[in-house]
Amino acid sequence: MVVDDHPMWREGVSRDLTAAGYDVVAATGEGRQAVRIAGAARPDVVVLDLQLPDISGVEVINGLLAEVPGVRVLMLSASGEQQSVLDAVKAGARGYLLKSAALAEFLDAVGRTAAGDTVFTPGLAGLVLGEFRRLAVDPGTSAEPGAPRLTERETEVLRLVAKGLSYRQIAERLVLSHRTVQNHVQNTLGKLQLHNRVELTRYAIEKGLD
Repeated sequence: MVVDDHPMWREGVSRDLTAAGYDVVAATGEGRQAVRIAGAARPDVVVLDLQLPDISGVEVINGLLAEVPGVRVLMLSASGEQQSVLDAVKAGARGYLLKSAALAEFLDAVGRTAAGDTVFTPGLAGLVLGEFRRLAVDPGTSAEPGAPRLTERETEVLRLVAKGLSYRQIAERLVLSHRTVQNHVQNTLGKLQLHNRVELTRYAIEKGLD
């Protein structure tokens, strides 16, 4: 589903997705309508603009997740403002891509979002990483008393997950097998009592906030 209040942009994105083999089940320019029709349309992925005329992108994310649990939201926005990115990720967005992205980058982001990856425009990945720098540098001392301790390798994998890398990319970066990366992620999820990579990314962000 495509949600954007600019008709030409909305139609263009829908055409590009259709041409790439995706089934666009709905397209709308209003947040409230997007939430209303999501229950019937049951999209797997929602490409969502941050700035809508009626309600905020964060409110739309909350509504979409309530209507279609498990739906994957990819923000596509003209704004790269730090707070906008963090608010969207904390609300449950799988990723955040700027509208200045090339078509190939956009289609890759949609595919990765559908596969369950977290995706960020390269510059924004660094911004997100900065928000949990204390956990990344020293997870043992930055966490509150009694909090689970992550190993150095788990912290390294967590950093790359939040940066938006896929399991395969993380495996190549750390010279590990795909299965080993999966195991590290599952172990980290278990220690933190989280359920998926989006929750894991949010945990990383929140633990780095001053």
